[in-house]
Amino acid sequence: MTEYNEKLNQVIESVGVVPVIVLNDAKKAVPLAKALLAGGIPCMEVTFRTAAAEDAIREIHEQVSGIHLGAGTVITVAQAGKAVAAGARFIVSPGLDENIVRWCQERDIAVFPGVCTATEVQKAVCLGLDTLKFFPAEAAGGVNMIKNLCGPFPNVRFMATGGISMANIAQYAACRHIAAVGGSWMAKADAIEAERWDEITAKSAEAVAAMKRCK
Repeated sequence: MTEYNEKLNQVIESVGVVPVIVLNDAKKAVPLAKALLAGGIPCMEVTFRTAAAEDAIREIHEQVSGIHLGAGTVITVAQAGKAVAAGARFIVSPGLDENIVRWCQERDIAVFPGVCTATEVQKAVCLGLDTLKFFPAEAAGGVNMIKNLCGPFPNVRFMATGGISMANIAQYAACRHIAAVGGSWMAKADAIEAERWDEITAKSAEAVAAMKRCK
């Protein structure tokens, strides 16, 4: 593991929250990143669900210091290449794709593929990974499922994403197998569209405080 990737893992686990961001307008990327930072979240995952994702990553990379920037919903190696070229330092996928994992590993790019079964976790471990995205978290059994998976895989840590909010964040925070939770509740689409940056900062701070309080 490179020095940067080790630091990234430490930051993610320390903060406990990775915002999953959908941006339709790259011009909102920089003020959004600054709003997250102001709320105590120095990391973010910009999803490749929109045409603006690549430009948004580039804008943040070039203009905002102090934030660990990743690309999410990456489902092809081509997308991973575009994301890294734009400035992403980590890749998150909804599922486990060995081609994407190998591509990232060959370039020392941190990668967090999505898993939700023992078979997928085992494949990821065989690829040398120990921190995985658990998705879709609530639909796949939530904290109880994670605890059961960590019986045979005690050294695996999870970034749980999918259906997590302030209503259930405490149970994830209390689970020792959770490195962090991901979600969009602190930066919802309507808040981004309306540029309610103070609201996003406040919700970010609330999420970080909840994770730290329950760990």
